[in-house]
Amino acid sequence: MSRYAIDRPGERVWVATRTRAEQGRTYVDLTSGLGLEKSRGRLWCYPPGASGVPHAERVQEELFVVLEGTLTLVLGDPPTRETLPAGSVAAVQPGTAIHVRNDGDAEVTFFVVGAPPTADAADTLPEPDVP
Repeated sequence: MSRYAIDRPGERVWVATRTRAEQGRTYVDLTSGLGLEKSRGRLWCYPPGASGVPHAERVQEELFVVLEGTLTLVLGDPPTRETLPAGSVAAVQPGTAIHVRNDGDAEVTFFVVGAPPTADAADTLPEPDVP
């Protein structure tokens, strides 16, 4: 018995976020859409100027894959700005301060996978102060 699922671009349902929705951030929940059990996955689309909620995951490591555009990650304490063009991959370990942003002038699309699949197991942090 094979167990697999496929996500195709033309069949995706993009959803506006509940937090910072006014910024136009949207995502596709691949966790439920693909039936993931041991990890979590989302596709994200951020318009220029959009940003996520600064946070630190307690137990989940996260992998970011930039598909289109340029993603900015502000990582660690003290915070370091990392600029990731399309094709870049970043791994972030639990306990690391992270702020996901689109500081560019074009839309950015990226994939995030986290394991183990913890929900609401992150600490919200203040906006980092980086030049």
